[in-house]
Amino acid sequence: MALEVGSKAPDFEAKDQDGKLIKLSEFKGKKVVLYFYPKDNTPGCTAQACDLRDNYEALLNAGYVVLGISTDSEKSHQKFIEKHELPFPLIADEDKVVHEKYNTWREKNNYGRTYMGTVRTTFVIDEEGNIADIIEKVKTKEHSNQILN
Repeated sequence: MALEVGSKAPDFEAKDQDGKLIKLSEFKGKKVVLYFYPKDNTPGCTAQACDLRDNYEALLNAGYVVLGISTDSEKSHQKFIEKHELPFPLIADEDKVVHEKYNTWREKNNYGRTYMGTVRTTFVIDEEGNIADIIEKVKTKEHSNQILN
């Protein structure tokens, strides 16, 4: 079932880069930017993470908590965070449970080859836990502007 603006954001529990359990429901009362991205240390994903890093203060000032999520391991996330000095947690969804809940693990097509992968999508979740916005056409180098505007 496709998620829509206004629908309840599916709750989840998953571990971040340090093995700390993160539950979406713990952020009730805060706005959450939950961004799904394909792979640590690839050009587009690095540009996106660094844009969020560079505009992190503005996002915090607007009341947002930022959570990145991919199917990479905790160890991969640790390296990505260290290399690019990312100030927000990255969730390791290796078993794709959260991806399935948000319908971001889908068939993709690249140069005529079809395969399963993460569809880069950002969910902006309001203080009540509802989806306020879904950004499917993510501009990796100006993603913060897409969220803040």
